[in-house]
Amino acid sequence: MIYEKITSRRTIRKYVRKNIPKNVFIKCVDAARLSPSSMNLQPLKYMIVDDQRLLEKVFLTLKWAGYLPDYHPSKEEMPSGYIVILLDKDIRKSYGVDPGIAAMSISMVAYEEELGSCILGAIDKPKLRRILNLPENLEIILVVALGYPAENPIVDRVKDGDIKYWLDSDQVLHVPKRDLEDILKWNEY
Repeated sequence: MIYEKITSRRTIRKYVRKNIPKNVFIKCVDAARLSPSSMNLQPLKYMIVDDQRLLEKVFLTLKWAGYLPDYHPSKEEMPSGYIVILLDKDIRKSYGVDPGIAAMSISMVAYEEELGSCILGAIDKPKLRRILNLPENLEIILVVALGYPAENPIVDRVKDGDIKYWLDSDQVLHVPKRDLEDILKWNEY
């Protein structure tokens, strides 16, 4: 069941505007909290943003699709909420792999709750810091956008080494993935 969930989850960038229940946000953060943490230091903190007054402000600090600069949600398609992953520098100065593990945990719980997610690292961090009124000891690492999907991306095979995602004539997003035999070796290279 976990394998099927992981292999069927896709990044979602366009959403149906519908409120996410608070208990779903809490469940997502709780899964991140209980995820592995290097040396068990647990230096991450989380901010849930679902206030209508803040959603658009946060939205405007994010870049959505590097290979398709014009492919991003409109204001009508923007997420219904965000979970901002923060590093508490009073606990640890660097973050290692912890934010990636936490973001994937959040995304998988969201997917189980029929939400789409997009893990974003292209963030105007100074602007977002001001919007969220963050103290100096908290560093913005990632933002996980959440909402009910308004798109259904398709997985394709990588052709001629081209891994760039693309839109077809019906505006369906295609996401090339390398074949297993191209990335897996046993014991030695």
